[in-house]
This record gives sequence, C-alpha cells and structure tokens, in this order.
Amino acid sequence: MMLPSEKHLKGSLHFVPRTLPSTPSRGRAAEQTCLALLQACTSLRHLLQTTALLLKYGLQSNPLVLTKFAAASSALDALEVATSLLFSPHASTHLYDCFLFNTVIRSHAQSDRLGDRRLAISYFSAMLRCRLLPNKFTFPFLLKACASLPEPTGVGAQVHGCVVKYGYSSDPYVQNTLIHMYSGAPSGLDFARELFDRMPKTSPVTWSVMIGGYVRSGFSNKAVGLFREMQGRGIQADEITVILVLSACADLGALELVRWLGSYVERENIPKALPLCNALLDALAKCGDVDGAVALFEQMHAKSIVSWTSVIDGLALHGRGKEAVRVFEMMKGAGVVPDGVAFISVLTACCHSGMVDEGRRYFHSMTSDFGIEPQIEHYGCMVDLFSRVGMIERALEFVKTMPIEPSPVIWRMLIGACRVHGRLELGERIAKNLLDEDPTHDSTYVGLSNLYALRRQWEKKWETRRAMSERGIRKVPGCSLVELNGEIYEFVAGDESQLQYRGVYEMLEEIGRKIKLTGYLPTKTEVLLDIDEEDKEDALH
Repeated sequence: MMLPSEKHLKGSLHFVPRTLPSTPSRGRAAEQTCLALLQACTSLRHLLQTTALLLKYGLQSNPLVLTKFAAASSALDALEVATSLLFSPHASTHLYDCFLFNTVIRSHAQSDRLGDRRLAISYFSAMLRCRLLPNKFTFPFLLKACASLPEPTGVGAQVHGCVVKYGYSSDPYVQNTLIHMYSGAPSGLDFARELFDRMPKTSPVTWSVMIGGYVRSGFSNKAVGLFREMQGRGIQADEITVILVLSACADLGALELVRWLGSYVERENIPKALPLCNALLDALAKCGDVDGAVALFEQMHAKSIVSWTSVIDGLALHGRGKEAVRVFEMMKGAGVVPDGVAFISVLTACCHSGMVDEGRRYFHSMTSDFGIEPQIEHYGCMVDLFSRVGMIERALEFVKTMPIEPSPVIWRMLIGACRVHGRLELGERIAKNLLDEDPTHDSTYVGLSNLYALRRQWEKKWETRRAMSERGIRKVPGCSLVELNGEIYEFVAGDESQLQYRGVYEMLEEIGRKIKLTGYLPTKTEVLLDIDEEDKEDALH
C-alpha cells in the first residue's frame, strides 16, 4: 500500500525479513523481549539494534510492538527510523490499529520540526485510507499539529469538519484543542471565542486556552477582561492561567493587577514554580516596579537564565544601566552562561545609560568569550548605542561594515538619531534610500516629513504626506494606557469616542495652566507644524 509519506522516506528498510518459525509461546516471549528492550532504549544505536531483533522475530506487523517502537523513536528524536519501518512498501498496514496511528500522529505533532508536524496530518489521511476510525484521542494530537503551522485555520477547519463528522464535537478535550487551534491566528480568534461561548461546561484549562489565544495575538486587554470574567464566575485559575495573565499585564503596564496576582498566588496556595516566579518577576519589572522585581529575585531559591535576564532587562529599560551591568556580571560569577537574549538585555542597558565602552566590550565578548554569533537585534543595539550619544558617523560606519543586511528598523533608528542630533541632510538621504527599497512603511514617511519640518521646508513636508496618502498608507495614531482602580483605560490620539473625553480635555487644560504657574516653558521646536507660536503651545497639550 503506497502512503503519501513514502516520498519522505527514501533509504527506508526496503526488505522482507525471513521470519523464524515459532510456537505461540515463543512468539509471546519474543514480543515481551522486544517490548522490554524498546522500553529501555536510551540511544539511537540501541534503537537500531532492537529494530534488527524485531525484524528477526518477525514482529514487523505486530501493532503492540510497533506502537511501542514508534513511541521509543519519538523519545529519541528518530521519527525517520519509525516511519521507515512502519510505512515501508512491505508493511502490513491492514493489520495496524487506531492506537498505533495515534502514537505516530502524536509523535509527529510534538516534534520541533515543522516538516514533521505537517506529516502528522498526512498520517491522519493514511489512517482513514486504512479504513480505521479515529477516536477522541486522535483529534487533540492532530489539532495540536495544525495549531503549530504558520496558517493553522485552513487545514484546521478541515480537521474540524472531521471532528463533527465522527461525532466528537462535544468532547471537552477536543473542544479545548479546537479553541487552541483557532486562537493561534488573529483571523481565527472570533471563531475560537464563538466555540468558547457555546461550550456548556468549561474548565480552567478552557479559560487558559482562550486567554492564551488573546495574549499570543496581542489582545492583552481582552485577555485581562476574560480573566476578570473567569474570576466573576468563581473559577479558580491555575498556574498556567496566572502566567498568561501576567504576560498580558506586562504588555499593558497593569501594575496593580500584577501585584494582585502575586497576592492571589499566595492566597490560593498556587505552587510557585520557577516559570510562575519568572513571569511575576518579568511583569513587575516591565510595569515599573523594578525594586519589587529585584526583591522577588533575591527571594527566589532557584534561578534560571530567564530570571537573571528579566532583572537585567527591567533595570535597563528604567535607566539603571550600571546596576544592570552589575547584575550581568553577578550572573556570570554564579556560573550561569549568558545567551543571546541576555546579551540583548545588557547591550540595551548600555544604550539607555550611554555606556559606549562597556557596550563595545560586551558586543565583542559575545563571539570571543562565548562563541555567540551576533544577530540583527545585537547589531541594532550597537547602532542605537552610537546614535543615542550622537556618534552618528560611527553608527553609519558600523552599519556599512555589518556582515548581515541591515533591517529597515536599523535605518529608521538612524533617521531618528539624525533628527535628534541635527544631522538633517544625512537623515533625509537615508530616508529617501529607505523609501526606494521599502515604500510601504508609515514611519519612514513620517520621519522624512518631520526632517523637512525641522528645516522649515513645508512644501516638501506636505508632498511627503501626500505621497503617503496616495499609496493608502496611514500613520498608526499614538496611544497610552492608564490603570485606575483595577481597570485599564486606553487613550488614542485624537479619539473622541470615550464617553468622558470632554472631561479629559478639560483636565488637560487645567494641568497645563497649573504647570505654567510653576515655571514650565514648553519646547515648541518639537511641534513640527506650520502654525503660530500660540497654536504650537496648544498643540503640545
């Protein structure tokens, strides 16, 4: 029987072994021997030796042995060995059962390789062609494979059709993995929520899956809102749910909620495993309570590189570069080997504190001391470091000598630095070159128009804005988030949809009057508009 995966299995074990004549008792003993050996397999060599014995005993069509063989191959990351035997041209696939196919599908779904996860779907098709009916364990594995694909909802919707066809649409485990699959892409979030709302009975796992979908797609506000609804229904959150909500809080800057979650963990006796402590540490640091993050870090009995990096990153982002560097050195002193992410954090610390010499030293130590090849993010940190201190020529020289192609982000970083440090003509040249290569990004147009405004070249500024408009490109308006009494409010520039927006603007005017009485003088050069000085002051509000 030819299966769709055979083209991936060149070099398979294409031979038919001569089976030994055996009595039923001898066959049973051979089966038990192979099962025991497969259970004890710890290396690829042992697996191949056991495979030879399996063939010698003629057990290549024994579903029980083959199921254990597939599981052992998966544990040793040797799926090719399993599929070479299971689906060779001489395999007796008509003797296989659903349990064996479930094991193969699960093994491929859990693989780190995208190609293996795609094959999980192919083996489901092969299972159907073998006239085997899937059971309730088949679909969670299969949907997990779909969820990990770049575009999960296309093939996932077809699998969903099979779920309905074979009568498993009301199984809670299948429902949870359906929600997980659909919520893996922004385009499927609404359908995932529809499935979630239709479920007659939910568990903490169901809520975690839906909250996780919102977090992964960047809808942190909705994730927090759903968590509040979960609390309102009296459903106790588990460790996974708390970690997900902490991630949403870190994105929103919701410090009050982060602190409440820390108290909730203590009150509900949720085990403070290392991933949970790391999530709380990261959320505290990103929400501004760096001292609280450091205090938690010092209390932690076990620390991973994620713990150290979160503290370094938190100190760096809040301008405490020297402390961040000190923690980085403490990490190395504790025997924790820094990775690429840790170097991004310490280079960011050097950027925010203007420590050029330290930044250059750490950048070079990546390769010389730790053998880490710098990625585009590390090069970006160095360009940012030179740019912030006004070393524009040095930054430009660094970009030109990079061994990898500079990203548009790096060029836009240089444009911003040219604006801040008065290198307007250089910034204009870089912006024009970037527009030739990437004419679709709004911030490049905005950067160029701002350079023209600083030079009082108003006509060129409006030409740039017109070109942007003609291409259908719109600038994403700025926004800010404010947490008050446990609620998170979002304000968008120019938005008047808030019910209390009039009161907000009246309060801004009052604040403006009060700060002027204390001696505040507005920096009107930052208003890049061709308007009167008095209007510029109003625009700064």
